[in-house]
Amino acid sequence: MSGTVQPIPSNAQHVTPHLVVSDAAAAIDFYAKAFGAREFFRMPMPDGGKLMHAELRIGDSPLMLVDEFPEMGSKSPSTLGGTPVTIHLYVEDVDAVYAQALAAGATAVMPPQDMFWGDRYGRLLDPFGHSWSIATHVRDPSPEELEAGAKAAFSQ
Repeated sequence: MSGTVQPIPSNAQHVTPHLVVSDAAAAIDFYAKAFGAREFFRMPMPDGGKLMHAELRIGDSPLMLVDEFPEMGSKSPSTLGGTPVTIHLYVEDVDAVYAQALAAGATAVMPPQDMFWGDRYGRLLDPFGHSWSIATHVRDPSPEELEAGAKAAFSQ
């Protein structure tokens, strides 16, 4: 092997979500419409069917996708009956991106609202079973405001 290889590629981050979906090509289209994702790479199976790998970016963050291959232990939330993971996305305008995602086919879970920790925050489910939280940071509460806000939120 010649030259120096970077242990973390220059286009990668230390943590990158790698989503398993039931239709990766359709998911790429959805993420482009819903979140402005840009596709950088797609590797179909030799038969041209399912995708073995795809790479996208939403803003400055990478996102990897693969079609599910249950026979290899790679299962989508649809096959598993849900997901315990939520992908968090910070955006400039949570209300606009939330509406855009709904128009692209997402399901509303919690419409955006102002939260005690300083974000305007909402949650939705994408058509492939993945949970997303979307937020715009709108204020920097003091530690005292955070404590009081948490007490109020969890006393209900």
